Amino acid sequence: MMKKVYTCFCTSVIHEGHLNIINEAQKYGELIVGVLSDAAMLRFDKFPIISCEERMNMVRAIPGVSKVILQEKLLYDDVIKEIKPDYVIHGDNWLRGPMYSLRSKVAALLETYGGKIIDVPYSYSEEIKRTDARVREKLAMPEYRRKRLHQLINICDIVKTIEVHSGLTGLIAEKTLVETEEGLDQFDAMWVSSLCDSLAKGKPDIELVDMTSRFRTIDDIMEVTTKPIIFDGDTGGLTEHFVYTVRSLERMGVSAVIIEDKTGLKKNSLFGTEVRQTQDSIDNFCAKITAGKKVQLTDDFMIIARIESLILEKGMEDALNRADAYVRAGADGIMIHSRKKEPAEILEFCDHFRSHNTETPIVVVPTSYNSITEEELVQHGVNIVIYANQLTRSAFPAMEKTARAILQHHRALEVDENLMPISDIISLIDEL
Repeated sequence: MMKKVYTCFCTSVIHEGHLNIINEAQKYGELIVGVLSDAAMLRFDKFPIISCEERMNMVRAIPGVSKVILQEKLLYDDVIKEIKPDYVIHGDNWLRGPMYSLRSKVAALLETYGGKIIDVPYSYSEEIKRTDARVREKLAMPEYRRKRLHQLINICDIVKTIEVHSGLTGLIAEKTLVETEEGLDQFDAMWVSSLCDSLAKGKPDIELVDMTSRFRTIDDIMEVTTKPIIFDGDTGGLTEHFVYTVRSLERMGVSAVIIEDKTGLKKNSLFGTEVRQTQDSIDNFCAKITAGKKVQLTDDFMIIARIESLILEKGMEDALNRADAYVRAGADGIMIHSRKKEPAEILEFCDHFRSHNTETPIVVVPTSYNSITEEELVQHGVNIVIYANQLTRSAFPAMEKTARAILQHHRALEVDENLMPISDIISLIDEL
């Protein structure tokens, strides 16, 4: 009986590296190729630019492929248990880095019945580099990036979003990849926070930094990343100004803007009732949402309404009434905010809202109630979680500690062990 050989492709484009795997695999027996699902591709930093069915048809057209199957998860466990391949073949790039854990799990499964791994020398060539670069450049283009948040909401259990405020923090969001029990994981989207953008410029968080400056931050981030951007629009300003902000963000390729239902001089929400804050009327805020939706040129861009009722202690009923009104006015999503240490009122809101609205995306920002897990949020219908300021808050104490140590020791030797080698930082940056 002919032996079975299995390999899995995580790509939207077939190049000579994949064909090399195919040619090598055919030497060992009947070749079965797995195509990674959309959700699994996301965890591997490979956003699909064509549908899963198109990817499967693309592989079926390759000579030498006996069968094509869908691999639902990044881990090979289910596939190996089902088809029991004699060989699993893969490029030798999974012998190092985060992918090594995948290989180790595959090896352990194969060992239970005598299967083997074949590591094929990974193909590197100028043509492969150009192909990969073209895919990446396509993902970075405004028309592709803008619609990706919608796509992620449909694909992911929850869209994991991290705050960025510069090109460098954008690269951290783009390239951070970790090993988990499920294989690998990464962030899905980026949050351009007005608080963190202001702090990076040494300015107070009172909408002092103008939109021209904030758009420059977006440009810096977009030049080096491909992931979708959610923009913190504060109150949105005057309705007459907000419509221009919507047009500008949409044209740049931003996926969504979140605006909060407050008026007057902005104060950070986590101060709650400790400072004077005024909530906008439902009618006025609905008019702002409607005006913003009216000037959009595509269906891709999202306007998400942020409700401050719980922050301002106006009660659950007020928050839910506002949510329903904002959705009727055209809001593409609802962000509910709380400054309590426990997530109870957030979860109560989500449960009530989901009892009559199962479609509108819910966004949460677990800054104060940070013990809750993403899995728990999913169970209550949350679609997007934003880690809104953690990169900024972790960077400041580290930099201050380094500055103090240099002053104390009159040299930099003592801080060296806490510093990342400059060569490692430079390696984050892709050269054209």
